[in-house]
Amino acid sequence: MAASSPGAALSFGEAAQSAAVAGAAAGELRQDLRLIAEMVEPGSRVLDIGCGDGALLAYLARHKSVDGRGIELSQSGVNACVGHGLSVIQGDADRDLEAYPTGAFDFVVLSQTLQATRQPRKVIEALVRIGSRAIVSFPNFGFWRIRLRLLIRGRMPVSHCLAHPWYETPNIHLCTIRDFVTLCDLANLLAEQGIFVLCGSRGDADTTTPRR
Repeated sequence: MAASSPGAALSFGEAAQSAAVAGAAAGELRQDLRLIAEMVEPGSRVLDIGCGDGALLAYLARHKSVDGRGIELSQSGVNACVGHGLSVIQGDADRDLEAYPTGAFDFVVLSQTLQATRQPRKVIEALVRIGSRAIVSFPNFGFWRIRLRLLIRGRMPVSHCLAHPWYETPNIHLCTIRDFVTLCDLANLLAEQGIFVLCGSRGDADTTTPRR
């Protein structure tokens, strides 16, 4: 049996990302991203921060004819996006949002990324400066199953939305819905609506998608 090389592993990862982008273009999209896509108006200017493999941008470009741009920290994510013709650059939400002019986009999306930023409040303030609307989704650490697991097991929980053990997780600022609302109050922002991603079969309804 031939040993797998790092290059082969990287190629496999990029192939998986390419498949995800292709699936999104064909109309398949993760549940929370579908909710976000429904909020975006056709023909809008969209900036997706932490866009990953570009699945949301690909879907919006195909189905809503948006003028989409993206920022992604990982090089493999950027490669997958660019390989499918998406306009994505490598960047960091904590450092690079200041370069964008005020009101440059109709919608700014931050999906499953806020908890991994070093300065969440600064990032949120940048979102509403850059875009007319900001859509933010994050894992809800106050979800009842998360609380129960922490109470019974006494260990940091692992779930569908919190998939990494505590010693490997990129998440450094986990929060609850109330925490997020308080943050927005401190930043003098008003919530237009809140949307919750619920699942009745697996019990993994620990994601919230507040729209600001």
